[in-house]
Amino acid sequence: MSEHIVLGNLGEDMAAGHLADLSYTVKERNWRYQRAEVDLIAMDQDTLVFVEVKTRSYIYMHDPEDAINLRKRHLLIEAAAAYMREHDHDWAYRFDVISIVRESEQRYHIKHLVDAFEPNLMG
Repeated sequence: MSEHIVLGNLGEDMAAGHLADLSYTVKERNWRYQRAEVDLIAMDQDTLVFVEVKTRSYIYMHDPEDAINLRKRHLLIEAAAAYMREHDHDWAYRFDVISIVRESEQRYHIKHLVDAFEPNLMG
């Protein structure tokens, strides 16, 4: 398995653990809809949370969350809508981003952006 896939899987595991530490309930991992994949879907009390995880081995000019461009947001929103239709979910939801940077072999920095973007701000 390539190094970036291993790092990405490790980041998703760390993000799921971070959410569990915050008392979120992770419902899905790597949920797919057409061309889109939602890394984590969780419940934060009564709010359904769609989480994009970005993991990097270093920061080079940009934070990992900066990689979530307009196209990626659009795909996440489409996937979230499909998930909510499939599960008859019609109450509170939001989009969070968790960025993880490996600072050393044993040290990682986690940044959790709650309510990182809204679907009506697509530009």
